[in-house]
Amino acid sequence: MATHPHGTRRIAQGAVFAALVSTVLVGVGLGVGTADEGPAAVPAAASAAPVPRAAPSAPATRSAPPTSQAAAPTSSAAPAPTTAPTTAPTTSPATWRAVPPAAVPARVAAAPALVAGTPCTVTAKACVDLDARTAWLVEDGAVRRGPVSVMIGDEIDPTPRGTFRVEWKAEQWTSREYLTQMPYAVFFAEGGIAFHEGPQDTNSAGCVKLTNADAQAWFAYLQVGDEVQIR
Repeated sequence: MATHPHGTRRIAQGAVFAALVSTVLVGVGLGVGTADEGPAAVPAAASAAPVPRAAPSAPATRSAPPTSQAAAPTSSAAPAPTTAPTTAPTTSPATWRAVPPAAVPARVAAAPALVAGTPCTVTAKACVDLDARTAWLVEDGAVRRGPVSVMIGDEIDPTPRGTFRVEWKAEQWTSREYLTQMPYAVFFAEGGIAFHEGPQDTNSAGCVKLTNADAQAWFAYLQVGDEVQIR
């Protein structure tokens, strides 16, 4: 017998609906049957849920960086000793170089040699020893004439000590202050102080008096600018 198409479709739909109903009923049945077991299963799921919250253990990992930061000062302090020895040797050479110049002036200060037998140096052309009352003519650092006896000033009019230069000469000269003759006068100091001929038994007014022969020798040898040393 032939089946109507609409009848077949309704049968199929009825089968599907019956299947759905049975599925629902089965699900409800399972829910009702396991209702007593639900409370036990729920805590198990709830206890499992906090497990992911174990993440707060992360602070333990965050505390790790301080350990690495604490190690940093240890490494930075290490280079300090290496720089100290480097700067120390640099200052020592500067102190050594400052020493040699001090020795230079001592060599320049060397005094001229003395003429043998006199208190005067080799630069003098005429030399007088006031304490011994003697005089010399000097040439090229050696005695040319002398020692010869001379007369000098007294305590009131002393003959000056020092190093002088011949200023001028006069073969015949009369002192304007004392109105005395001064033959063969060789002037070398202020106040009219000179070598000249004069008596050997009286003091002078500061001049150096020579015998006639010695006065002529002094006048002939000494020239303007020659050095005279009175010691």
